[in-house]
Amino acid sequence: MSIERCTDSGIEIRPVYTGSDLQGWDPAEKLGDPGSYPFTRGVHAEMYRRRLWTMRQYAGFGTAETTNERFKFLLEHGQTGLSCAFDLPTQMGYDSDHPRAEGEVGKVGVAIDSLADMRLLLADLPLDTVTTSMTINATASILLLLYELVAEDQGVQSAQLRGTIQNDILKEYVARGTYIYPPRPSMRLVVDTFAYCKEHLPNWNTISISGYHIREAGSTAVQEVAFTLADGIAYVEAAIEAGLAVDEFAPRLSFFFNSHNNLFEEVAKFRAARRMWARIMTERFGAKEERSKMLRFHTQTGGSTLTAQQPENNIVRVTVQALAAALGGTQSLHTNGFDEALGLPTTRAAKIALRTQQILGFESGIADTVDPLGGSYFVEALTDDVERGALAYLERIDEMGGAVSAIEGRFMSQEIEAAAYAYAKAVDDGECIVVGVNKFAEDAGEPTEVFPVDVSLQRAQIERVRRVREERDQDAVDAALDDVRAAARGSQNLLVPMKHALGHMATLGEVSDTLRDEWGVYRPGV
Repeated sequence: MSIERCTDSGIEIRPVYTGSDLQGWDPAEKLGDPGSYPFTRGVHAEMYRRRLWTMRQYAGFGTAETTNERFKFLLEHGQTGLSCAFDLPTQMGYDSDHPRAEGEVGKVGVAIDSLADMRLLLADLPLDTVTTSMTINATASILLLLYELVAEDQGVQSAQLRGTIQNDILKEYVARGTYIYPPRPSMRLVVDTFAYCKEHLPNWNTISISGYHIREAGSTAVQEVAFTLADGIAYVEAAIEAGLAVDEFAPRLSFFFNSHNNLFEEVAKFRAARRMWARIMTERFGAKEERSKMLRFHTQTGGSTLTAQQPENNIVRVTVQALAAALGGTQSLHTNGFDEALGLPTTRAAKIALRTQQILGFESGIADTVDPLGGSYFVEALTDDVERGALAYLERIDEMGGAVSAIEGRFMSQEIEAAAYAYAKAVDDGECIVVGVNKFAEDAGEPTEVFPVDVSLQRAQIERVRRVREERDQDAVDAALDDVRAAARGSQNLLVPMKHALGHMATLGEVSDTLRDEWGVYRPGV
């Protein structure tokens, strides 16, 4: 009698796979070549044979100075791209001295209140050559403009800047919660960023459409693909409606996915998403440029899979997840620190995480050939299964009027909540094994070193932002914020007056408050 096995998405796994499981199609005919439509096998013809994925370790904590030190440490140890985390006040559009920032300044990322902080964050970093990713959404345009202003200070032309802002506000309403304004004005800010970058930062990725946080909230792999691509469709539709031609902005769209422990489902997920996006852009939106059809993506290993119990086990989990991302064809990768279930990663944990990528890239042989699992009966059948499930979700979302309407109706949130509950119940019932938690558990051993939190950092940050306000030309700031307010009421691209205000040392909170006054704040269900 066969034992029933399923993936995390509930896809049944057969005991053995043969050509008959591919439903009569010829792999060579359907898959195409790497670097060619529909990009199932990868977006580049030679993939990692030519150049390894970008090793982009996520970092950010405390003040701009301390994060700048971590950036330099990682670059010295072989990291090939920067990735910045911001604290919750920065993500929510509050300055560090705002009452709602109390106790959160510098906790889950770096605090950035003004151009003064951004100058310290990026001090002595080679902005003309390094690529920088900023995980920021509601205030993404503000952080991008501050980055551009610092580059100008350093004599670096905007056209030379390369990197990514997450800027994916729709998934905040679905899974994460760091939104400020209602969905529709937030979408205007996203599209204004597309248009601004087309004109001023042509090599910048204007959005990283994120399934990562959808998965962290408890979704299945199939839901992660479906809801991420649904959000992508909504952004493309909004940009076209605003008058942008699809091939003008689509080449700068990028994606951000999670990687969990089910190795083969994760590989299949990445391959299915790439194929689906190529077809969506071609058949639904009429894209002509090949780069408009490519789903280029960053991957981060699964934070929600890490355990506080026996934390060293997380090194193995992260390795499996990173292997899945590389076998699935990621363009860049962040590997989590083994201690992140306990706090921010220590320097030791961050170095082990980076070394994990380097060992996979240089010692495992996975970079020697393109799409090494391509043509596997199991992987190809599983890729089809993931695609089928995700397409069924997209059809339902289209029937609701698209992603924004589905978000407003809480469809995606409810589906994720149901999946998260089912997984938690399976763990509680022992049907899903988590090593060290519900099986092979041990008494607590020696305590693991945790990242120290310096409570004096908040005081120093508050003093800095107050000093900025005291020393600036307040009349110039007031006039610049009035221009932002007028643009919010009208149809002008918002990023132009916002950059002017930030250059005059307006703070992130002041610019955000100006938009709050005009657009209001989003309250679900109200």
